[in-house]
Amino acid sequence: MKQQAIGIFDSGVGGLTVCRELMRQLPKEQLLYLGDTARVPYGTKSPVTVTQYALEAAEFLCQQGIKLLVVACNTASAVALPQLREAFKVPVIGVLEPGAHAAVSSGGNRIGVVGTEGTISSGSYGQALLKLAPDAAVFSAACPLFVPLAEEGWSDHSVAHQVAGEYLAPLLAEKIDTLVLGCTHYPLLLKAIRAVVGPGVILVDSAAATALEVVALLECAGLAAVDGSGGQRFFVTDVPTRFRRIGMDFLGSELQSVEQVHIG
Repeated sequence: MKQQAIGIFDSGVGGLTVCRELMRQLPKEQLLYLGDTARVPYGTKSPVTVTQYALEAAEFLCQQGIKLLVVACNTASAVALPQLREAFKVPVIGVLEPGAHAAVSSGGNRIGVVGTEGTISSGSYGQALLKLAPDAAVFSAACPLFVPLAEEGWSDHSVAHQVAGEYLAPLLAEKIDTLVLGCTHYPLLLKAIRAVVGPGVILVDSAAATALEVVALLECAGLAAVDGSGGQRFFVTDVPTRFRRIGMDFLGSELQSVEQVHIG
């Protein structure tokens, strides 16, 4: 099968923030998105389990015919990228490295990172940031309630503001100047997070940073679509009703084609 599409996978709907950025920056590209909704969340599972799920998701997308794979899940990016790059011939981009690059490029040297328990406990963001900026100070906080708040549509609710205040207080006490949103759900909570951290802290959206890296890689490798009308197909591993409903908030538009599939 001729490889034309860009494959994107996440444990659920969060990666749609990456998909949205790719739709905006690469309107001629075909996008195939897989949400592993039957096994969400990844953030509370072991690295071995997450790696197994990631390999199965990538295998499904490669079978559809893709030229590049985007791991739009911070947890899978933190623990499974080496195995994915070894197992598949297509280029593989995670969301962690682009987020780290964007944070360092912002000029900050007291960098906070928020993410799921799995992402934060892996220490991968800290390693990536310190590799790029050895003199930086990095502070991390797991924010497990952010995901259900985003999926419930409570992104600008008073509860979201209260929870953000609790989670971010320790980072603000460290006088951070930059905050990496290390989960693809978190851009939906931007208003609540900004209200807590104030205008002096630079917010880094790993979804937007990842899309920019995909654009650069396609152009460098000569893989970018030169014509075409673009388009998206969405796959889920559980019934699509909830994914379609919540996905409208993440994508900013209605999801036209959502198909339930079995992987693994």
